[in-house]
Amino acid sequence: MIFPSRKSADFAQSCISPKTWIVRVALCGALMTAGGCATKGRTGALAGGGVGAIIGQAAGRDTEATLIGAAVGTGIGYIIGNEMDKKEAQSLEVQGAVPNNAPLAGTNWRVTNLVRDEPLPYRSFVLEFRNNGRVITTRTLPDGNVVRADEAYRVVGSTLIVNKPGYIVNAKYRIDGREMTMDAPKFRAVLERLQ
Repeated sequence: MIFPSRKSADFAQSCISPKTWIVRVALCGALMTAGGCATKGRTGALAGGGVGAIIGQAAGRDTEATLIGAAVGTGIGYIIGNEMDKKEAQSLEVQGAVPNNAPLAGTNWRVTNLVRDEPLPYRSFVLEFRNNGRVITTRTLPDGNVVRADEAYRVVGSTLIVNKPGYIVNAKYRIDGREMTMDAPKFRAVLERLQ
C-alpha cells in the first residue's frame, strides 16, 4: 500500500478547503458575468480581478495572496477598460455619431440631493440631456454666479457615460417615475425630472 506524502495530503486538503472553494466560485462567477458589463471599465475590472486572483493563488497558494492578486488585477483592469471607454467616446465624437440615448434624451433634471467625496456648493443644479448626445449642466452657486458645462453623454444599458477631453464618468442610473438616482465611484445623486 502506498501512503500519500504529507505534501500531497496538504495539497488535497487545500483543494477542498471552504475558503479555497468560496474564492474559486467567486472567481468563476466574476469571469462569467464580465461579458455582461455595460462599460469596458467595469468589464476590465471584473476580468482583471479574476486573472489577478488566479495569479495570486498560483504565486502564494493562500487566500491572502489570492485577495491581493484580485485587488491589484481589479485596479489595473479598470484603468485599461476605462481608457478604452475614453477612446471609444472620443471616436464617436470625432465621427459625429449620435448614440441612442433613450430614455434621457430630451429631458431636464434638477439635483435634489448630492453626496460627493469633495463638497460641491450649489444653490441649484440642473442637467439638460439634449437629443444630440450633449448634456448641459447649469450650476448656480450660493453667491448667484452660474457655472455651465457642455459634455458628451451616452447611455449603455443602465450606465450613463459622461465625458469630455481629459475625463470620463461612468454612473449607474435608475429612473423611478419622476425621480432618477445616479451612483458613481465619487458621488451619489438624486434628481427630479423637470420636463
